[in-house]
Amino acid sequence: MTSPEPRVDEGAEASALAEPAPVGPLGVVSAEPAAEPVAVPPRPSWMERLRAFRTRHAKWELALLFFASFAYDILTLPRIDNRFTLTKQGVFLGVLGGLLWLELRWREGLPPPRGLSRVWRFREDALHFLLGGLLSPYTLFYFKSASGLTAFLFLAGVFGVLVVNELPRFRARGPVVRVALYSFCLTSYFAYLLPVLRGYYSGLLFLQAAGLAGAVMGGLALAVHGLRGEWRRTLGRVLGPALGVQVLLLGLYQVRAIPPVPLSVLTSGIYHGVEVTKGARGKEYRLLHEGGGFWPWRRGDQVFHARPGDRVYFFASVFAPASFQARFPGDRGTRLTLRWFHDAPGQGWTQYHAYDDLYLGQGGRERGYRTYGFVTNPRPGDWRVSLETEDGREVGRLSFTVVADPSTSPRVFRSDAG
Repeated sequence: MTSPEPRVDEGAEASALAEPAPVGPLGVVSAEPAAEPVAVPPRPSWMERLRAFRTRHAKWELALLFFASFAYDILTLPRIDNRFTLTKQGVFLGVLGGLLWLELRWREGLPPPRGLSRVWRFREDALHFLLGGLLSPYTLFYFKSASGLTAFLFLAGVFGVLVVNELPRFRARGPVVRVALYSFCLTSYFAYLLPVLRGYYSGLLFLQAAGLAGAVMGGLALAVHGLRGEWRRTLGRVLGPALGVQVLLLGLYQVRAIPPVPLSVLTSGIYHGVEVTKGARGKEYRLLHEGGGFWPWRRGDQVFHARPGDRVYFFASVFAPASFQARFPGDRGTRLTLRWFHDAPGQGWTQYHAYDDLYLGQGGRERGYRTYGFVTNPRPGDWRVSLETEDGREVGRLSFTVVADPSTSPRVFRSDAG
């Protein structure tokens, strides 16, 4: 007897071959959850991209803004005796002193004034804006008056302070550094304000400028001392940095590293001849030279081809404020000395000749106060001419070389207006 063949259900067979569907706890067939779509972030706006770019290049932006503002000062800064400039810098110093007092007061735990509470967080930006607005013109004025290595080293130090003043790390140092900078700004301002007011230059005026700056800083120290009555804190925060700057400036003054502001040389050159004539506006000068030089910043013949009997002339135009006038009958004005130095073989630089009767009797001329001197039959070799104030501070310096000219052919000189 044969067993029956098993019955095959085609639908069951198909379901057996398929994957079983998952069953939920309530017997409901569930499916795999669909993958959620990935959110695409919105494209940043141009303002956000600009902000990110500035964040990545913050240091370069700071440097660009600094040099742009310095270039603007170079192009727009008026004369050193301009009344508006002097008044503006005086106002800057007054506002800066008030802000320093408020910050020192706040550092002692006292609240800022009610009227400034909303803008108090911008005080550091205001302080450094005012310091930059003062240090920038001071640097330019020192640059115009600087001459010689020591003066240019001092100028480099001032420029370094100007750069460091813009750095965020420097700003975080607190009021002590700002007090020191304020002390320097006061002395620099009085150093050229007093000659403008007095109408003459004298080394003693710089000492008076330092004394005035010390008096202002002393008043600030007394105001700070009145808050807590602790001299140690006052010395560390105000008197120490302020007096340290004044001592440093007086030391630099003694070694003649500080330029004689407000005097400065506008132009200077070496010539074969200087002819003086009377013109519609007074004396006119014709400057004779061979020409043919390749250096645009040189005027005249700094390589001087000398024949027997030749004179080598030094001509300079010196700026002085408009207030520089004769102060009393017989006064000839601020005196300058013109010194000639020759690099003699085996002896080094030795003084060859000196004129000490050059006077700035009238300042304020647009082309400067013009003066000149000469020596006859100069020896071949290296020479240097130094224009100095009465107390020996260089206003200008010019080097030149004398070369013997054996030729006897006629010479044709070019002529420039002096």
